[in-house]
Amino acid sequence: MSTAESTTALLDVRGIGISFGGLKAVQDFSIALPPRGLYGLIGPNGAGKTTAFNLLTGVYTTQTGMTTLAGKRIETLKPHQIAAAGIARTFQNIRLFGELSVLDNVKLACHLRGKHTLLGTLLRSPRFVAQEEAMRLQAMELLSIFGLERVADESARNLPYGDQRRLEICRALATQPKVLLLDEPAAGMNPTEKVELAESIRAIRDRFGLAILLIEHDMGLVMKICERITVLDHGQTICSGTPSQVQNDPKVIEAYLGVEETAEGVVGGAV
Repeated sequence: MSTAESTTALLDVRGIGISFGGLKAVQDFSIALPPRGLYGLIGPNGAGKTTAFNLLTGVYTTQTGMTTLAGKRIETLKPHQIAAAGIARTFQNIRLFGELSVLDNVKLACHLRGKHTLLGTLLRSPRFVAQEEAMRLQAMELLSIFGLERVADESARNLPYGDQRRLEICRALATQPKVLLLDEPAAGMNPTEKVELAESIRAIRDRFGLAILLIEHDMGLVMKICERITVLDHGQTICSGTPSQVQNDPKVIEAYLGVEETAEGVVGGAV
């Protein structure tokens, strides 16, 4: 990572890592994600990608290195503090409140930025009512981006799998993040849904001015939408560069195939 990249980064990660017993799950992980950047994080199963996300969001506490968001150190903060600072994420395994409505799942996330007082909530003051209505409108606007406003009153558990994935992204956006981390957003989607997802990811980056870092196994999607890609293998960064550079890097091809050979289709493909 160059000094210039680090200086201009919104999310600046320098040498973070964690070990579990004798297993070095992530080692010396660094990335400089600029404002409005759309970057990818890829690697074979077990490479440490989700562990890296857990370090960035405070689920795990890094044992080495440092992380700054908009110039402020965050690596020692708790998950809710990091969310309040401006990092939101989705999960590899969907974690919606299934018994709640689609709308209420998003409204709950809106409350992270709410300014309710206990007394105002109990008395349902005019300010409380106005804030609740503003949150409802915000939630409906987010749902409409993904075509989910039509099922706002449905229980989240009743949504098709692809729509549950979209709802998770809506809920993350409701926290008004500076950085959005997407953990395998295309998992379980059919080819048509993946094309729509790729368009939606670009659209939300442009509409909300976010920086986005995504983990994804669908290499076609990653290569199509990401500006830069970092590749992990056994917890170590083996390559970082543009999609073209990553696609043709011998170490990346070896990590995926177990042999050194050049083949554009190994980490290519089309969405």
